Amino acid sequence: MKNIRNFCIIAHIDHGKSTLADRLLEFTDTVTDRDLKEQVLDDMDLEREKGITIKSHAIQMDYKHEGTEYVLNLIDTPGHVDFSYEVSRSIAACEGALLVVDATQGIQAQTISNLYLAIEHDLEIIPVLNKMDLDNAMPEEVKDQIVDMLGCDYEDIIEASGKTGYGVDKILESIIKNVPPPKGDPNAPLQALIFDSVFNSFRGIIVYFRIFNGEIRKGDLVKFVNTGKEYEVNEIGVLRLKQEPREKLSTGDVGYIISGIKTAREVKVGDTVTHISNPCDEAISGFEDVKPMVFAGIYPIDPDDYEELRASMEKLQLNDASLTWEPESSAALGFGFRCGFLGLLHMEIIQERLDREFDMNVITTVPNVSYRVITNKGEIIEVHNPSGLPEQKYIDHIEEPYIKAQIITRSEYIGPIIKLCLDKRGELKNQVYLTTSRVELTVDMPLGEIVFDFYDKLKSISKGYASFDYHIAGYRPAKLIKLDILLNGESVDALSTLLHQDNAYEFGRKMCVKLKELIPRQQFDIAIQAAIGAKIIARETVKAVRKDVTAKCYGGDITRKRKLLEKQKKGKKRMRKVGNVEVPQKAFLVVLKLND
Repeated sequence: MKNIRNFCIIAHIDHGKSTLADRLLEFTDTVTDRDLKEQVLDDMDLEREKGITIKSHAIQMDYKHEGTEYVLNLIDTPGHVDFSYEVSRSIAACEGALLVVDATQGIQAQTISNLYLAIEHDLEIIPVLNKMDLDNAMPEEVKDQIVDMLGCDYEDIIEASGKTGYGVDKILESIIKNVPPPKGDPNAPLQALIFDSVFNSFRGIIVYFRIFNGEIRKGDLVKFVNTGKEYEVNEIGVLRLKQEPREKLSTGDVGYIISGIKTAREVKVGDTVTHISNPCDEAISGFEDVKPMVFAGIYPIDPDDYEELRASMEKLQLNDASLTWEPESSAALGFGFRCGFLGLLHMEIIQERLDREFDMNVITTVPNVSYRVITNKGEIIEVHNPSGLPEQKYIDHIEEPYIKAQIITRSEYIGPIIKLCLDKRGELKNQVYLTTSRVELTVDMPLGEIVFDFYDKLKSISKGYASFDYHIAGYRPAKLIKLDILLNGESVDALSTLLHQDNAYEFGRKMCVKLKELIPRQQFDIAIQAAIGAKIIARETVKAVRKDVTAKCYGGDITRKRKLLEKQKKGKKRMRKVGNVEVPQKAFLVVLKLND
């Protein structure tokens, strides 16, 4: 046990975590030259295309230092704010963390929030200054920032480069010296934390765990404390580049367990594994539940695919515990699921993964945040989508979630960023100059305002230099209204939105104009209307396609043409009554792109 070190890598997005992990694997000969490729731990096609880490990845390395063999368990984590739940899970399974800071950009918002998460779990922090090989690196300035934040000495900060491999030997030496070995009793009853799981179509569900007390052997009978399910251990092993079976794992080890679990509901990330015959006294605590921020409906394009979509969602939830969902139905789209996501990028990734990994074609409705409705009787109702809103006469007031946002940026962009926040109904609470050229803004904002395009706008205003991090700061009363979109007088519930009164008129008008472009012309006029209750606030009309019925009349009396046109008009009226409008899939995504 004293030769085991469990650590993770935490940093802001794009500060070089995965590249540094590559160098560590190369230096410890965990990866052969033949298997080596960039971002070797990012095994999803999506991760490689977008250049971001979506999943945390665990891998074991062997390293010889001063004649002693050490086992290093590394967990690489994502940097984007939407995947912070992955980071919290990784931190729960470690004793130490490499805090990677980009020498060209300095400390950013996600660096700070991930650091606080690590400090809460009493992890040993090793500061690493990455990208030292770049010409525009500012080592002295960034070191000052790290010392201010961590209170460490300048000598403790390791200069490194994930690209060239400079400083990797010092990092490994520091991990062995500073990260404490796992605490725990190998003779106590088994107590292991599940920190991840994946679905394998041949072997069932593979559970990744970290042992805090006791040991586990192949063939043992174990149970999962929260779900109460019992299994026989068919295979255990450690996570190398490929899974390597072992006969026994002991306290401090990180590994996997295969026991023929077929249903996704039986595995909960954060659960505790123990023996049936000699169970541990209590489950491992301190593992937080996920709180979804953005809600959207996901529906199969073909209603017959509903059960297949349910199975795909269950398998996906195994691999991404921050996804929550429940069944719901819509008049326009049929049966589907109401899903909770941690943010818009998270939603986009889930949609992509459903398409690529499970070949599911889905429609996603307008994203919403969760509102609280206080009725006249004082009851509190949680509303995730506009159709769940009670009638206006029963509502006393509606409360919306507020966030405390921290934005770190260069001082030259501060004006436009403050304007953007104020336009989104934000209140500037604090402004601190971290250095002469870097400012930290603290802003209270409604979560609903940042759901659509806030992040994109912030990045374009600051030329990519602003970093953004937030956490929920409670609920506040707000003037919210339900905006309905009517097609030929019928409401399309999948296009309804809950939004602030001040934004309703403009949003409704934009929706109508955009839908007019997207809805194909029919044989009859289509009225597109935006309504608040019974009041219509905007209207556009998609004109009918007219067949030229008079084409066959050459010459002759005008009354012949009139007769044909009158006949056509009657037919149009009759069609108008039974005419059903087909809404293309693009129309449901249009709301996200309204401000483009």
